[in-house]
Amino acid sequence: MDIKLYTDLEASFNEYLTQKKLRKTEERYTILKQICCFPGHFDILLLHDELEKNNYHVSKATLYNTLEVFIDAGLIVRHQINSQSFQYELRQMAENHIHLVCSRCGSVREMKNTVLKADVNRLKTNRFVKEYFSLYVYGVCSKCRYCRKKK
Repeated sequence: MDIKLYTDLEASFNEYLTQKKLRKTEERYTILKQICCFPGHFDILLLHDELEKNNYHVSKATLYNTLEVFIDAGLIVRHQINSQSFQYELRQMAENHIHLVCSRCGSVREMKNTVLKADVNRLKTNRFVKEYFSLYVYGVCSKCRYCRKKK
């Protein structure tokens, strides 16, 4: 886990909780710390499993509610990459990249594109302030393509 990242997020979260007059609970900080350990996308099941592995028992309802608080605080973003589930990632990791999504196996690969970033930054938008962008490109990954050719 990146300690500086967690410290920055914790400070931002403290400020958010104070401003919104919400409780500063151990559960929220433990969940935030676990999220900072993920290198990229995660879903609710992965988060729950990792917390359980670390002997921290929390209900999925608490996880869903806490993730909504984190989204509102601007700490994480939610992606609906397919119709079945949501994936989440830290806001700092989510900024300005492309998601390559395999429509067969559901795998997600991220790709940075500086040309696209420059194009998005040049966009003129009326009464709208851009914060970040995320683009989804759907197709078939090389692994699924290889398996399909073998058949």
